Amino acid sequence: MNRLIIKNMVCGRCILVVRSELEKLGFELNAVELGEVNFKKSLSDDEKKKIASHLEKFGFEILDDVTSRLIQKIKLVLIDLVQNKNNDINLNLSDYLKNNLAQDYSKLSNLFSEVEGVSIEKYFINLKIERVKELIVYDELSFTEIADILNYSSVAHLSNQFKKATGMTPSQFKKQTSHKRIQLDKV
Repeated sequence: MNRLIIKNMVCGRCILVVRSELEKLGFELNAVELGEVNFKKSLSDDEKKKIASHLEKFGFEILDDVTSRLIQKIKLVLIDLVQNKNNDINLNLSDYLKNNLAQDYSKLSNLFSEVEGVSIEKYFINLKIERVKELIVYDELSFTEIADILNYSSVAHLSNQFKKATGMTPSQFKKQTSHKRIQLDKV
């Protein structure tokens, strides 16, 4: 196997850290993407253990079983959608996942709910809420612009979903002195 799925590798900085650390260990890489590393050659079990042990120090975990890898792929596709592909958010979520993972959505949905204890849709809403919090903290966009970026039909829809998830309105959140946010890989 020359590909590893890595849990908690969910942002550009994570990619840089993983790439740098694997190169320091002497591994030749084809590509490093969100949650995934492709090596130029197959890895032995000892090499996988060495990588797992080293990356664990940075909060990363190698996923071996098929179910964990698929759940991680679902999460990574959704995180990437919320973080980087604002224009695609208006697509039907089931079609988006089906197209990106080449699997039947009902299978993905059932597996995700069973393992994570929450539906894919609820997880996606939680990701969007954390992204809203991030954009509010940056204080560069209006609520209307944030609603538009994350494909809410209106600021009222954004506010209702935000209040349902957090117990406060976006305005109340903005007025707080300490903003409690959750890292996307922890949602």
